[in-house]
Amino acid sequence: MRNIMKIAIITLFLAGCSHAISRESLDLVDQNITYRQVKENPGGVVGKYILLGGIIAGVENSAAGGELEVVQVGLDWLGRPADGAPSEGRFIARNEKFLDPVVFAKGLTVSLVGRVDGTRSKPLGGTDYIYPVVTIREIRILQPDQYWNYPTFHFGIGIGHSF
Repeated sequence: MRNIMKIAIITLFLAGCSHAISRESLDLVDQNITYRQVKENPGGVVGKYILLGGIIAGVENSAAGGELEVVQVGLDWLGRPADGAPSEGRFIARNEKFLDPVVFAKGLTVSLVGRVDGTRSKPLGGTDYIYPVVTIREIRILQPDQYWNYPTFHFGIGIGHSF
């Protein structure tokens, strides 16, 4: 009986710690490529898959499909944008399908695996900004009420005392 309880507890813990992106997409990612490398030398990594995340700054749709402008944020060990992590810039995540602006609302956090396809220059704050462009293979939207970095535990001793 104790072994069954141990297995159940471990299973629940591991289920709560699943990665934001599927194993199939993660297997395509070149773990040696960072956002900074893509930003500094996009031509050197064109065609490679990268794991990225950040905060949606905007969405645009056209006959060719949808595009997200994302403010890049470093990821935690679960592949989710880390709370308080610094940004190294912005990127464009494109898709051949329509991206609903209500679903992909400004301010939501996303994690994605995408293929690096080069760069594009667009105006940003009165200047031309060079955006790395990735084509989305898989994307996960993290709603504010779903966003947490790590499992939380509470152990208490007595009334009002915990550690």
